[in-house]
Formats: sequence, structure tokens, C-alpha cells
Amino acid sequence: MLRRSAELKLALAAQAEPVLAVVAACETALRGGGKLIFCGNGGSAADAQHLATELVIRLRGAVARQSWPAITLALDTSAVTAAVNDFGVDEMFARPLRGLGRAGDVLFGITTSGKSANVLGALRAAREMGITSVGLLGGAGGPALGLCDLAIVVPETDTARVQECHITLGHAILTLLEDRLVA
Repeated sequence: MLRRSAELKLALAAQAEPVLAVVAACETALRGGGKLIFCGNGGSAADAQHLATELVIRLRGAVARQSWPAITLALDTSAVTAAVNDFGVDEMFARPLRGLGRAGDVLFGITTSGKSANVLGALRAAREMGITSVGLLGGAGGPALGLCDLAIVVPETDTARVQECHITLGHAILTLLEDRLVA
């Protein structure tokens, strides 16, 4: 399992172009007054919360910087449960995104299968709203791949291995972003 995780990360490290494109989109958003918005389910919701926190609080203790605007759509249990109750699971993230997001923001849809209905709903809403969408996906990308402006696909179907790569990719993206914005 550790070898497979390392192999996947080495394969992703050889694909710098999509990572740099995501960093550039995030830099544009933050410099333009936008924010980064994250969504995912289960472990991917935890990754979404983790990455948003790295932006709002800090990523590296040695880097002095201001707090940057980021939020995860799964944080407010009242909003999440009301959206599911009133509009269905497909709107769980799309509904709050429509109220909190705006053109110039970046939405990260994190899904290990690329098939999560509520992440797909958020990606569709982002497209309608002019929000740049980034997919951190697994397997072959699933239906989410076609809804993302930018995507990084971990070529693996084992959820745990995909999640390990997603958090590593998230940290890499945020480190590069921090380097650009704090220079």
C-alpha cells in the first residue's frame, strides 16, 4: 500500500502542467478579490475543510502572511441538512454555492470517483455562475471531468490511495500559491 501510494504521487509529480494551471487560477482569484471554495463528501469533505483551513489560518508556520478567503461548503451542518431536505442531495453544495460564490472565485470539487451527485451539482452551478471549477478526481475522472475547467485525476480507484494523493496535491498547490503571493 505504501509503495502504491508513492508510485501514484511520483506519477502525479511528472505532470506539473495541470498543477501549475490550478495554482495560476487560484492566484488570479485571490489577487482579484475572489475566494477559494471547496466541497467533497466523507474523507473528501475532511480534505476540503483541511485545505480551506490552510488558507484561512496558515499553511507553513515559517511564512508570515495574512489570512486568505476560503470556505468549505460542508462546514455548516444546518445549511447542508436543510439543502438536502428541501432540495435533495444533488443541491447540497450547489444551493449554498449560489449564495456564497461569485464569478472570480474558484471551486474545488473533490471526489474520488468523479461521480458524487452533490459535487456534480456544485460543478454545474459553478459553470452557470462563471466560477472557475477545479476537480481533484480519481479513477478516470467520471462525469465530473467534463464539468471542470481544470482537473487533476489520480489514476486509481482505491479510495484511500486517491485521498492520499488529493491531500498531497492540495498541499502542493497551496505551497506554490503561497510562494507566488508572499514573494
